[in-house]
Parts: sequence; structure tokens; C-alpha cells
Amino acid sequence: MYLIGYDVGSSSVKASIINTDTGQCVASAFNPKQEMKIDAGKPGWAEQDPETWWSNIKLSTNEVLQMAEIDAANINSIGISYQMHGLVMVGKDHKVLRPSIIWCDSRAVGIGEAALGQLGKDRCLAHLLNSPGNFTASKLKWVRENEPEIFEKAYKIMLPGDFIAMKMTGELNTTISGLSEGIFWDFQENSLADFLLEHYNIPASLIPEIVPTFSEQGRLTASVAEELGLLKGTPVSYRAGDQPNNAFSLNVLNPGEIAATAGTSGVVYGVSDEVKFDPESRVNTFAHVNHSPEINRLGVLLCINGTGIQYSWLKKNMSAREANYPALNDMAGKVPEGAEGLLILPFGNGAERMLNNKEVGASMHRMNFNIHHEGHLVRAAQEGIVYAFQYGMEIMKQTGINPSVIRAGNSNMFLSPIFRNTLAALTGATIELYDTDGSEGAAKGAGIGSGRYGSFEEAFAGLKQISVIEPDPEKKQFFTDLYNEWYTILQKEIQ
Repeated sequence: MYLIGYDVGSSSVKASIINTDTGQCVASAFNPKQEMKIDAGKPGWAEQDPETWWSNIKLSTNEVLQMAEIDAANINSIGISYQMHGLVMVGKDHKVLRPSIIWCDSRAVGIGEAALGQLGKDRCLAHLLNSPGNFTASKLKWVRENEPEIFEKAYKIMLPGDFIAMKMTGELNTTISGLSEGIFWDFQENSLADFLLEHYNIPASLIPEIVPTFSEQGRLTASVAEELGLLKGTPVSYRAGDQPNNAFSLNVLNPGEIAATAGTSGVVYGVSDEVKFDPESRVNTFAHVNHSPEINRLGVLLCINGTGIQYSWLKKNMSAREANYPALNDMAGKVPEGAEGLLILPFGNGAERMLNNKEVGASMHRMNFNIHHEGHLVRAAQEGIVYAFQYGMEIMKQTGINPSVIRAGNSNMFLSPIFRNTLAALTGATIELYDTDGSEGAAKGAGIGSGRYGSFEEAFAGLKQISVIEPDPEKKQFFTDLYNEWYTILQKEIQ
């Protein structure tokens, strides 16, 4: 028996097929082969057409089925992971009304800040665990104010994963975890955040039906099954935002456990059983995949928008010779640690929540034209991302998250020895790398939701650890001194 999981990101859509007996991935495929376009009609905007995600779902499904060479009838269930905080709006015909306003769009910052002041900081943090900020609810308010004709046509609003599930099954529903990431959930009342909806003049009827994260959430329609090459009636039995799902894929489910990613954005995600929050909402608390009204499992999330996207920008814009990520890593490895004084702020992908929603931009500092070359630029970029992680993790400590071990998939920036060794040295945390990713986690989530796995322990019995990176105590002070210089520059930028 097999499971199929999807990871719908802003760069690509990946599909993986898992053998339920071994827990191992038998095939993976992603599309497009070049990163998906993000449309920025104005500074600070970021939009994507949800139908583009769906087109790449179809391509990745067909490709992974060919690679796996299995009978689609043997696929037990489907799981979905998706880019968080996006807004998708559909009419009664289930057609998309406008492009999705995605996670790194910062147009609604002012709306969220105004709501925080008008509703009261204490009330918002106690009930929402966050400021309304630049999250989905505030983006919806922006549409209501600026595109009223579209808002009036809306039948339901969804997160990106809700949209994909709707395309597969024809059912419109969502989850508590998803609603919490959109700042639609009241943790005190264990219900929709009616007070925020009323403040934004958003009808509660726009919110789809709520279903459990691990549950049958609909079944493939005949037409979609034919498009995908899967079996009609295959259940969708799991969905979660990419960061809770990434933590889940690493078996991070209990208080004190930590997961990290460093893809387009960088994330540190810790699980807590305490209802805590950052008073300034620079790091955010959401319902984890295994949260329930009876048992608190809250994910404290540090998000840095400008991480892997900076490295991608370098790859695209380096000199005319062929440049790929391994080549960049080799180039950086020939430069001394500390990049001979070159420092980079990596914040060039919209407003950063950990910087109080300020849009600082990316910048280079202490460039010396007689010393520094492309290799220095690449190394300083990686080290600057590590410094951004450290900055955010210092904020996380205030919510009780103080990691000694960080689990991560062996992908994206964690493929770089420079990045992972510098991160371990500066933070003092041991880094454990595992052979898994978001699409595999989504597949295992589907196995739990469908009942194929009887427990989390059974689902993760085959999780394979690849390597362990221990911090080098002799380098901690060296990188701490550089971080302090970087920190001083950042403080001048955000004042």
C-alpha cells in the first residue's frame, strides 16, 4: 500500500509516494523545473495564480506515478502541505476571483497594526496569540477595502491548501491549524475569532466548514481522478501549512522539540504546551497539527522571509558562467570564515515580522573592492542568513523556546556545510539532518488521517537520520563577534 503527499510552495509543487510498510519514499517529482513566478504589481506585493499551483500538481502527479511504476489503486490516501498565510477567494462556482495574495505580500501591514491598536494589544494577544498583523485576515480586509466588487462576489475564502483540497474533492473546508495561521481562531473561546471578523466587517459565512487535520476531508472526484491518474474516491485525509507540516515530517510533535527549514524563507519552529506569545508579535504562535481543545500543542514560529530567496537571487544574477548551488557552495568554501569583514542583511523579500513588520531590504556592508569578490559575496550571504536566524532565536527564548537540538531535512540551505556549521557554532545547538521533506510528511499525515497508521510512532518508524552536526565551541566567540557587528548595523537600519 502507498500514500501520496504534496508540498505546494511558492517556488514549486512537489509530490512524493511513500510505501506504508517501509515508511520509505519510492519516488518524488517537482514542477516547475524553474521556480514559479511571483507577481509584484507594486512594491511589497506578492501574488500567484492558484491555477498555476493546480497545473503543477497535475504535472508532478503524472511524473511521480511514472517514476514509481505502481498501480494507482494501491494509493491509500492523499496529504497536502501548503505555503502558509495566503488568501484564495472563490465564487459560488468555485472559480478563483483574483490572484492569491501570498505569504510574503506586505500590503496589509497597516491594516493589522490599526486593528491591534483599536481592539487592544492585550485582547488580541490573549485570544489570537498574535497581532492581526499581515496575516490572511488582514489581507482579506484589504480586499474588502480596495476591491469591493471582488469581495461582494466571494462565496468562501481559503488558504492555499484548502484550495487544492477543493480542486481535488469539490468540498470546501479548512482546519483549526489553518484558521490559526490566518489569525481567524480564538484560543480562549476555541472558536472562530468573531470579534476580529466583526471588526473587519467580514461575514463568518465566508469561512469554510472546519474539519480535523487528520481526517477524511473529501474524496477525489471522477474528473479530477482522471486528470491526475489516480483512483476516483481516493480520500484526502491530511492538510497542514508548510511549517507545521515540516515539523511534523521530522516527528516534532511534543513540547521542547524544534524543527528548522531554510528554503525560500527560513523558519525555526518549536512546540510548546503553554499558551505563550511574544508581546511584540515578532514570532508567532499557531495551533500545531496535533493541537486540540483538550491538549495544547502550539507551534511557535520564527519566519525570516529573506533566506533561500537571497541565495536564489545570487544564482540567477552571478556572472555569465554557469552557476548552480553546489558551485556557489564550493566558491564560498574557498573564502575564509567571516568573509573577510563583508556583512549582508538578507531582508529583501518584503516586510519581516521579526523586525516589527519593517521592510528593511537586503544590503551589503563593509565591501572592499580590493579584497572582496563573488566568493566573498556568497559566503557573506550564507553567514548573514545564519545571523538572521540567531536574531530571531533570541526573540524565541522569551516564549520559552531555547533549542539545544534542531532537526531539519537534508535540503535547501542545509545542504551547505558552511550554513549548517556556522548555524551550529553560533547558536550552540546540535543539528540533526533527516532524509525527509514536506511532501513525505504530508504523505505520512495522510496515512494517519486515513487510519493506515495507528499512531505517530508507527508513521515515523522508518525516519532516517543522515548526519549530526555538533557545534564547534572554539568558533562560537568568533561568530558571536561578527554577529554583534551585524546586529549593530541592523539596529541602525530599523530605527
